[in-house]
Amino acid sequence: MFDTIERACLEAVHLKADPATGLRAIIAIHSTRFGPALGGCRFLPYASDRDALNDAARLAHGMSYKAALADVPQGGGKAVILKPSGNYNRAALFRAFGRFVETLDGRYITAVDSGSSLSDMDQIETQTGHVSGSHGDGLDPSPETAYGVFCAMRAACNVMDHSDNLSGKIIAIQGLGQVGWALAQLLHNAGARLLVNDLDQQKIQEAVQCFDARAVAPEVIHAQACDIFSPCALGAVLNHHSVHQLRCRLVVGSANNQLESPALAHWLDQHDILYVPDYVANAGGLIKVSLGKLGQSLAEIRRHTERISTTVDDILQRAIQQHLPPADIADRLAQARLEAPVSAGGTKGKRHALS
Repeated sequence: MFDTIERACLEAVHLKADPATGLRAIIAIHSTRFGPALGGCRFLPYASDRDALNDAARLAHGMSYKAALADVPQGGGKAVILKPSGNYNRAALFRAFGRFVETLDGRYITAVDSGSSLSDMDQIETQTGHVSGSHGDGLDPSPETAYGVFCAMRAACNVMDHSDNLSGKIIAIQGLGQVGWALAQLLHNAGARLLVNDLDQQKIQEAVQCFDARAVAPEVIHAQACDIFSPCALGAVLNHHSVHQLRCRLVVGSANNQLESPALAHWLDQHDILYVPDYVANAGGLIKVSLGKLGQSLAEIRRHTERISTTVDDILQRAIQQHLPPADIADRLAQARLEAPVSAGGTKGKRHALS
């Protein structure tokens, strides 16, 4: 366990088991330098405790980078709940998790993530105030995550084609969950032609009807001839096998940790496939739950989310000028922000310009 903590440069890892509800949870905190660690709570079956810890550690690190480049006053953290294999009371389990979050005294703020829902956040909210994105607060992160990805796509197309017009662009969306569906709606309204896939066959049929999309088998959605491949499900979809099958010019999606290995960013760059780092493109949800909890209006949150376009443009332009993959540029910028000195007056005004 300690090798994982050291490798991911985590501040802390908190573990909780509650036999009464079946809760087995991990909260990984990577950084609280600019504010409380904020990150979603995953509720998934894991093959082992080690896999769960590795997932939490990797995602917490990514959340720190995401918050740094999104310019929100948060650190990076992530929670995972190992989904019980037998019978369990879901509401009681998430209330137990809420009590776990409360013990951290605000160092970690939780939110919805893969496998968890707004209803689960409602249960957590009965036990702690350190949650953002429930039915009660109106801060569902999914629509803003989708909008941020949409902004990132437009910015990337503008760099590549000198136009941010997505009309007529062929875009393959892998995953039609809440974010993928909202993104499909935005792209359809913009005139894009959609190829779609999801584990839920009903979702696929609805997308075909609503968006005039074309259904594609899951094993080949990434291999379609298209302008943009958009991974919007779980991570590691771009591996040493699948990248050789890509027939796109851009990869821009909402899924976290899309690259199985950091080295694949260089492979994509060498093969003229422009990859927008996932934690840059999908920051809209973080922006919403962070700024919403601070009391900013939806209009202010939307304007902040639109700044993702500027960040993507800056990263891609630097990548072109420096002959480096965009992922390397983004990592360097994020790390520089995390290491930059903070004035006695706080961080305000110190994190707005990319350097």
